[in-house]
Amino acid sequence: MQSFLKIDHIGISFDTPKGKLEVLRDIKLDIAEGEFVSLIGHSGCGKSTVLNIVAGLLRASTGGVLLEAREVTEPGPDRAVVFQHHSLLPWLSVYDNVRLAVDQVFGKTRTRRERDEWTRHNLTLVHMDHALERRPGEISGGMKQRVGIARALAMEPKVLLLDEPFGALDSLTRTHMQDSLMEIQARLNNTVIMITHDVDEAVLLSDRIVMMTNGPAATVGQVLAVDLLRPRDRLALAEDAAYNHYRAEVVKFLHERHDKPRLVSHKPNAGQDAAPLPLAANG
Repeated sequence: MQSFLKIDHIGISFDTPKGKLEVLRDIKLDIAEGEFVSLIGHSGCGKSTVLNIVAGLLRASTGGVLLEAREVTEPGPDRAVVFQHHSLLPWLSVYDNVRLAVDQVFGKTRTRRERDEWTRHNLTLVHMDHALERRPGEISGGMKQRVGIARALAMEPKVLLLDEPFGALDSLTRTHMQDSLMEIQARLNNTVIMITHDVDEAVLLSDRIVMMTNGPAATVGQVLAVDLLRPRDRLALAEDAAYNHYRAEVVKFLHERHDKPRLVSHKPNAGQDAAPLPLAANG
């Protein structure tokens, strides 16, 4: 597998009143272009810290991140982040929230008409073209997340980073959003890294699931390749033996980490995991 995004032996530590706290240790992962990778693990295992380093929001203490062989040192439009909370500007319409990002990225390279068409195109992708003039306070939580995803996609990022984007949604809205994300990713072939606590979501959406051990000094405990044909139908997969096998593998790993939090995997692809920090997002 050719490495499009390389997470190269990253580690990070923070100074605390009690001394240095090592959060991540020797995280290694090669991600191919167009691959969908989920990070899963118990709360405080450092998933969001990994995502923030890939986004350029945090600098690793050791190692680094390479995107198309170029080192990631700061945030950039080649990596768009969608958080659990939509972070839309409440005084702007749905259209203007997305258009703002489009203007920032393409203001010097595309005409006003092209930017308008591109904004509308991405809102159509997430089925929000009917609500262009509404403000965030006038739409549902699921609709807000659709707008956040449209805004991220409109930047044409090389990597889409999702930090529990559906975690605050009700179960029915969440399933609709998962289906929409699968549809969009199949159409655009985005490279996606998603943090989730939901085992079924990870198996349904992912090409690989990266299971992280508990912190401190967190690492990659196991990487599970999900060899299920696409497009995926959640109803058909409910009775699929392979799907249930993958689900059981993830559940087993998480239960082992809950019962034996300092157990370290020695399987191939093993790495290390993280602890909660005020500086790092929950995860």
